Amino acid sequence: MNAEAPSSPAAQKPVIIVGGGMAGLACACYLHRAGQPVLLLEAADAVGGRVRTDVTPDGFRLDHGFQILLTKYPEVQRLMDYGALQLKTFTSGAVIRLPYGQEITLRNPLRQPLRALSAVTAPIGTLADKLRLVSLAQHVSRRSNEELLARPSTDTLTFLRNYGWSEQIIETFFRPFFGGVYLDRELTTASNFFEFVFKQFVEGDAALPARGIQEIPRQLAARLPADSVLLHARVAALDGAKVQLTDGRSYEGSAVVLATDGPALRNLVPALRTHEPTEARRTTCTYFAAEGRSPGRGDGLLRLNAAPNALAQNVAFLSDVAQEYAPVGQTLVSVSTHGNHGLADDELAHRLRDELMAWFGPAAGKWRRLGTYHIEHALPLYGAGQPARQPLQLAEGLYRCGDWASYPSLNGAMATGREVAEAIIAQRQS
Repeated sequence: MNAEAPSSPAAQKPVIIVGGGMAGLACACYLHRAGQPVLLLEAADAVGGRVRTDVTPDGFRLDHGFQILLTKYPEVQRLMDYGALQLKTFTSGAVIRLPYGQEITLRNPLRQPLRALSAVTAPIGTLADKLRLVSLAQHVSRRSNEELLARPSTDTLTFLRNYGWSEQIIETFFRPFFGGVYLDRELTTASNFFEFVFKQFVEGDAALPARGIQEIPRQLAARLPADSVLLHARVAALDGAKVQLTDGRSYEGSAVVLATDGPALRNLVPALRTHEPTEARRTTCTYFAAEGRSPGRGDGLLRLNAAPNALAQNVAFLSDVAQEYAPVGQTLVSVSTHGNHGLADDELAHRLRDELMAWFGPAAGKWRRLGTYHIEHALPLYGAGQPARQPLQLAEGLYRCGDWASYPSLNGAMATGREVAEAIIAQRQS
């Protein structure tokens, strides 16, 4: 069965974009803005890819994994309407639970490190460590994002040690904080990406759209013609510029852009299987409902666990940040566990409650589990020496975009979408 792309003149075939995540949506928006017809094919029942939100019958908003928007991401600033998202910001800082149970509250540790770490007795680092935070904040602020990402890299842990930080601050701050950002407590992620992310936290905020993280892809999809986005459209094969769906439909475009994750891309383009990595980091997000006053006291701070073998690696009281995330009188609690823990959902929740009771008191044992999200391909690996951009054109008329071809972030995904759109537009104008 051949199907002509909806509303597309036969003489002007659309650019077909396979995948409705952030990279595909960004690509589609830039192409549409330039007057190019597009057809976006999404296998799921809604756009967003990993950036999705479920709403429970009683009104909790459950993002697919703990996700935040860093407001200084340049690609996000370039394309998104922040006012329409009604962004709610976390308090800059964190509460860190040390391995022996003591809690340390850090306010603005990256923006105002001397003030945040001024207590002589705070067991998170030396005075020299605090001065090095100032030095790195100045270093990244003087350089563009592109310069930072282009720097030669080692792994983050080696970078931190070479910079001179003590093992104490590495274990009590960098490992729980940036290990949570990377989903990588070993800090094997490339150091140039660490510098880029450090800059985002120094200069911007961490935020949530009031109605859930999926408002970000929804905003982009709303800018496209209604008939240019097809849901429940799973691609089975490619034949040049023709795309075959699993249900028998096929569409022919002027070019094809693959905006899928790495494994799906390699299934569609077998030639990529032999020479590109497929590894990704996984995470599990368990949501609980807490009755009554928020255990987070409404402070809007992220909780980080510095204990090395904890299952509850970070905890966020999301409705303290955006009250729309929970019905009145209840608190939405997000608990993240990284890596392959091998536990069934009920057993994981049981063990998490045991840890959380030691942290937040006996009431945590009564928190009601709302849902558990296993994100198998949450972030692609980005190791030392890996280029910040893989080739985006695979063949004549065939492109790819996404953080799998870049660095693991929303910014990387959107940047590749824009760059592919610009390459297609430039080719047609030449």
